[in-house]
Amino acid sequence: MAQEVRGVIAPGKNEPVRVETIVVPDPGPGEAVVRVQACGVCHTDLHYKQGGINDDFPFLLGHEAAGVVESVGDGVTDVAPGDFVILNWRAVCGKCRACLRGRPWYCFDTHNAKQRMTLTDGTELSPALGIGAFAEKTLVAAGQCTKVDPAVSPAVAGLLGCGVMAGIGAAINTGGVGRGDSVAVIGCGGVGDAAIAGAYLAGAAKVIAVDIDDRKLETARTMGATHTVNSRSSDPVEAIRELTGGFGADVVIEAVGRPETYRQAFYARDLAGTVVLVGVPTPEMKLELPLLDVFGRGGSLKSSWYGDCLPSRDFPLLIDLHLQGRLPLDKFVTETIQLDEVEKAFERMHQGDVLRSVVVL
Repeated sequence: MAQEVRGVIAPGKNEPVRVETIVVPDPGPGEAVVRVQACGVCHTDLHYKQGGINDDFPFLLGHEAAGVVESVGDGVTDVAPGDFVILNWRAVCGKCRACLRGRPWYCFDTHNAKQRMTLTDGTELSPALGIGAFAEKTLVAAGQCTKVDPAVSPAVAGLLGCGVMAGIGAAINTGGVGRGDSVAVIGCGGVGDAAIAGAYLAGAAKVIAVDIDDRKLETARTMGATHTVNSRSSDPVEAIRELTGGFGADVVIEAVGRPETYRQAFYARDLAGTVVLVGVPTPEMKLELPLLDVFGRGGSLKSSWYGDCLPSRDFPLLIDLHLQGRLPLDKFVTETIQLDEVEKAFERMHQGDVLRSVVVL
């Protein structure tokens, strides 16, 4: 039987979000209803609100979430009612060419719930990244639920659903950071700080944080940065080279998503080094580089989709490392808020005052 719950919707482009009554249907085949316990406020949700993703309003926002499975539909075997899960927005199909080649983190046919949640008048909602978790309960594809140790705080666990996983994965999965490597991270917001934490976890000998905000650089040190560079007052390429014996870093992670910072990343890496783009550019942005430099510097230029993560592999591992005290995921939670405070959280995010505001239900 369908349930009515509270949820946060974006009614139209750049309109203030509001709390509405949401109708959540019973799960169909391959689906699950999850009672949401916590959901982070991610910049992607702001993009939805601003119309930067598409114009399929109204949106049910929220996607960095953790909670407890309440019910499942026919054919669901991987999770059961009562399981504590982290939600992910890339439920792999297991059948596409990437999955069949043993690279499911590149799955080209990820899926979401087939049914739609609605407003009480029947208006269909578009769930952010196929999740829609700024709500007391949400309907997702069962493959979007990854079971983890319930000893972890939901406010911490949910962050792996997007930004923190993207950053950690950019360092470890995409960048292949290893023991003794030098790493530079350009942009020290939530994703950049997660990349710093990932590089530190992987055993990098030198982790250089680059940003224009001294507050963010100070926070980056608490995540594992060994050096900081304020690129408003210093040339970041020259500073990174100076800190790496004149050569450049083995891995440079660009967590801003702008042409100018990507160029900095390109020239701040060592010969045969790796650049990882995890910052998300906008459609109109263009990049121009001398082709001879691309050839002559060698190495790899990579993009990181969701940290190239496989939730069933990465989420339980990272939660275990956190519970062992080896990965400080709790440092990413700046504040906990209620559903009716999401609009204010967007304002604090825009001002750079928080790493993550987390809605706790």
